[in-house]
Formats: sequence, structure tokens, C-alpha cells
Amino acid sequence: MAEEGLKDCPGTRAFVTLGEFLEADDWHPQRLGEKTIYRTIFPGESGQVACFAQVRTDLEQFVFYVMAPVKAPEDVRQAVAEYIAGANYGLQVGNFEMDFRDGEVRYKSSLESEDVHLSPELIQHAIYPAVQTMDRYLPGLMRVIYSGASPGEAIDAIEQ
Repeated sequence: MAEEGLKDCPGTRAFVTLGEFLEADDWHPQRLGEKTIYRTIFPGESGQVACFAQVRTDLEQFVFYVMAPVKAPEDVRQAVAEYIAGANYGLQVGNFEMDFRDGEVRYKSSLESEDVHLSPELIQHAIYPAVQTMDRYLPGLMRVIYSGASPGEAIDAIEQ
């Protein structure tokens, strides 16, 4: 996939590789304007989620975000924060984050690509654990948001 409008910088090759991988692996990426970001959808077992794959060309970093399909309402954000803290404990790749301002919940995986060629294998090892982790923990997140489950109960149900 040739990318037009990219300046010649160290991260440009990484962005091209990312686009080629996403196309070849049937992620059906959509580039966001002139940014070095692709948007795609992952049809998980627990629900469909939007994903954003970004190459920060200036810093030579690859960042992959998996967005929860709902935002946490203000009255349950503290419980959601406790839930994602429990989910994060022990994770080996990536982490959950929540924006307390609007309740957005996402999972982030990233790689430093300076002095390393961002290969399809590295991309795969960053994105698949991310979508699988969101898919695994999404039912518990929904229980905390909509059913009033305690964060501990929701984590226990997922991890048992």
C-alpha cells in the first residue's frame, strides 16, 4: 500500500509496513486524513470494537488502541477505574486506560521502533494480544457499568 503525503523520516517505512500488514491480514484499514493513523474494526466475540493503529514517525513508536464500545457514565467511573486497575494487574503486554473527563475506556499496546524495523511479526504481536485482552475483559466492564457488579466480582468472573 503506497502512502502519499508522507514526509521522508525514519518512521515512514514503519507506517507503510503497518498499512501493508493490515491490508494483507484483512483488517480493512482506513487512513485518517494525512495522519499516520489507521482506523479499523475488530469483530470480537464480546462485541465489535474500533481500533486505531498509529505510527508516531517523529518518535519512531507504534501505538495500537482498542476502544471499548461504550463510555463509562460519570457515576460509575470510579468503579470502572478500579475494574481496569484489577484487569491491568498481571498483564504482560499493554494496559487499560480510562479518560476520567469523558469515560472513554481503551486498551493500549505499543512498541518502540527506533533502530528496529517494524516487521509484520512485531505488529502482529502487538495488536492481537490487545484485541484479545479487550475481548476477554469487555463483559466484565459491561457488568460494572450496567449491572452494578463490583469491580472485584467482575474481575473474578473473568479470571476464574
